[in-house]
Amino acid sequence: MDSEQPVVVECRAEVAAPLPSLPQLIAVLPPKGACWYCDKPLDAVRRFCCKSCCVAYAEEAQYNS
Repeated sequence: MDSEQPVVVECRAEVAAPLPSLPQLIAVLPPKGACWYCDKPLDAVRRFCCKSCCVAYAEEAQYNS
């Protein structure tokens, strides 16, 4: 058997910034009178029409980041 060790190459991958949590993501979105995901009309306070739109928007934001 050979006593030679394989050459180890260090790879310094850039670490992506951590993605914001769901409440942090929602907090930075200003209310616009419509759902941020499906554009269903809303009041001037809410950002999403339902929980599923909120989760879908967060997943899409993570995927696009």
